[in-house]
Amino acid sequence: MEFGRGLTFVAKQKRMSMDGVDFKLDLLFYSRELRRLIAIDLKLDVFKPAHKGQMEFYLKWLDRFDRYEGENSPIGLILCAKAQRGQIELLELDKSGIAVAEYWTVLPPKAEFERKIQEILLEARERLERRKMLTNGDAIRQIDYFIEQKDDDDE
Repeated sequence: MEFGRGLTFVAKQKRMSMDGVDFKLDLLFYSRELRRLIAIDLKLDVFKPAHKGQMEFYLKWLDRFDRYEGENSPIGLILCAKAQRGQIELLELDKSGIAVAEYWTVLPPKAEFERKIQEILLEARERLERRKMLTNGDAIRQIDYFIEQKDDDDE
C-alpha cells in the first residue's frame, strides 16, 4: 500500500486504557509533513453521529498521552461503508479535526470511478465555499495535494 511520502505506520489496534477500560483504535499513522498523528477508525456500516464521539475520545487520549513535544494535535479519519453527508456537515466534524470518507470494497469501472472522483471533488468544493473557506489558499492547497497525480518516481 502506498500512502505517499512522509506517512509512517505506527500501530494496528492501538490500545488505549482509561479508568480500567481498554479501547482499541483501528490504525494509527504519523505524518512527517503535518507533524501529527493520524487516527483511522474503520466502520463496516453507515456513518452514525456516535462515531464522532468515539473518534473525539481517541484524539483527546492521543493528544494527552501519546503526543510528543513539538507535534501538532492529532487528527482523525473515520472510514465507513457509506457517509451521510448531511449529518457530517451538521456535526461540523472538521472543527474537531475529524474527516469522514467512504471506502469501496471493489473499484468501479474506470469511467465510473473518474465520474465519482469528480463528483466528490465538486461536492467538497461546494461545502468549502458554503463555509467561505475557498478564499483561504491553504484550503485549496490541501484539496489539490490529495487530488494531484503522483509520479511513479516519487515512491
